[in-house]
Amino acid sequence: MTVSTSLFTTESYMALVDSQNQKNITYSRSTLERAERALVCSPFNLCLFEAMRDASVALSKITGNSGVKDGYTKRPMSELATDNALGWLIQVGVLRREVDGQGITDSFRLTPLGRNLVEQFQNKLWYTPSWRDRFINTVLHRFRLPF
Repeated sequence: MTVSTSLFTTESYMALVDSQNQKNITYSRSTLERAERALVCSPFNLCLFEAMRDASVALSKITGNSGVKDGYTKRPMSELATDNALGWLIQVGVLRREVDGQGITDSFRLTPLGRNLVEQFQNKLWYTPSWRDRFINTVLHRFRLPF
């Protein structure tokens, strides 16, 4: 990813603040770039992550035509494809599954890393990922290389 498209400058990449807990959370530059790349290469629109910032969003709201109608996805997606794409965002640290008294649910929410990335994108358009961004994201996603 080129520095010109990245949301993070050299000075701001190390410390981000979790606004709910007011704790400094330190992320490496590679973690931030990987998470940002995963977001912009995902089949989801920014409004999905904005909704996840405020409340958990159920898988059923994201799949099929309801995901397109609500502006969450760029195209109708099956439940399996949606779960796989959300699972990748969990692995890179952007999302987490919501938990209730019975265990893990089918709802998703932003992590502190995801919250900070979405706030950085506020009032900006997603940039179009380059072929290099898409290639790197695909290799990491498909082959689950350790990072």
